[in-house]
Amino acid sequence: MTRDDFRRRADAVRDVPLETVLQLRAARRDPRDRSKWDTERGPLSVTGAKFINWHCHLGGGGAIDLVMHLAAVDWRKAVVWLERHVTGGYLRPPEVTPSPRSERSVIGQPQSALRLPPRDDRLLGRVRTYLTANRHLAASLLEPLLQSGKLYADHRGNAVFLLVAGKAQRPVGAELRGTGPRIWRGMAPGTRKEEGYFWTGVPGSREIVLCESAIDAISCFQIHPECICLSTSGARANPPWLSKLIDRGYHIRCGFDTDEAGEFAATQMITLHPVVQRLRPLAHDWNDTLALRE
Repeated sequence: MTRDDFRRRADAVRDVPLETVLQLRAARRDPRDRSKWDTERGPLSVTGAKFINWHCHLGGGGAIDLVMHLAAVDWRKAVVWLERHVTGGYLRPPEVTPSPRSERSVIGQPQSALRLPPRDDRLLGRVRTYLTANRHLAASLLEPLLQSGKLYADHRGNAVFLLVAGKAQRPVGAELRGTGPRIWRGMAPGTRKEEGYFWTGVPGSREIVLCESAIDAISCFQIHPECICLSTSGARANPPWLSKLIDRGYHIRCGFDTDEAGEFAATQMITLHPVVQRLRPLAHDWNDTLALRE
């Protein structure tokens, strides 16, 4: 591949919203100041396409600079990371074979083994209360998930939503959501989002809605009970399993959030897979939409 080829690849991902990058890197937005994020490199301030890390006295502009800063990698590796995590690699020229390193979860590091948090049923009441009282989810929808083990409480009182793959529903990861006063979300160590997803809904339905989180997926199912609702665990434009669902004849709608990151990823998904249709929540996301109906 020539230098010009790679520059074209860089141009294609340079304008990815910084919010998308931060979400994919498991950064947490400050609930009191939406321009501030708590990241793996410390607090960042974000204004449009610009960011600054006051602790490191470093700043930059654009998605590539942000990935370089957060992951401590060079320009080329940052471009590849954005292709894999935001676009699923579809911006790569067709004659180029995907790198075998695509199976790595962190740039330059081998994929770690999945470590699901231990289950603690003593804290299940706290999780139930949080999901029903704070997130407006119907207890009748949560019970089948709890009975199947796709939702449980861990030893810290977090809600754990399993990502599964295949007919055997093999666990490949988990979304974690804090249930205490502090807003917190994350992923279980070793999660392989490219292999599976959290899902809820009517088995046998041919209607699928893609959502950005497990809580949004359950919220969407509460609003659209005729559907199967999946979580992509972030605004991901081309999860590897999506094309398989399309090939199997499912009617797919992209229900990502109505913010910059969600609209950007939805547009990319529909460009790559024209059969996918956009389904916008009436509020910022499906859980906010559910709250409006209460």
